Order: sequence, then structure tokens, then C-alpha cells
Amino acid sequence: MTKLYEIRKDIETWRKSTPDQLRDAIAELRKEQFNLRFQKATGQMEKTSRIGDIRRSIARIEAVLSEKSKQSA
Repeated sequence: MTKLYEIRKDIETWRKSTPDQLRDAIAELRKEQFNLRFQKATGQMEKTSRIGDIRRSIARIEAVLSEKSKQSA
């Protein structure tokens, strides 16, 4: 239940953000995703579920961006 609450809280925050801020957040998450893939390949990664969490966060932010572009159009 805590994780669902955190996701909803994040989505609320993203909806209040500007499109530029959302694009910056996506860029940061993609960098983190890139680093985690290297850690996984070298066997240094402990929490492999983090890769999926980041992937889903990127998708959620992109959905919010899409909402914003449809509202402004």
C-alpha cells in the first residue's frame, strides 16, 4: 500500500510540473537506467527490480506529458 501511495504522490507532483521539468526528470531517469544496466552486466547490482521501477516511472512521466500536450492543444 505504501508503494501505491508513493506512486500517486509522484504523479500528482508530475502533473504540477512544467513540461521542461518533466523532460529533465525523464533524462535523469534514463541516465540512472543506463548506469543500472551496466551494474547488472558486471554483476554489481543488488536490487534488480529497480530497473523495472525506473522503466515504469519513465512511462508514467511520458503519460503525464501526453496529458499536458492534449490539454494545451
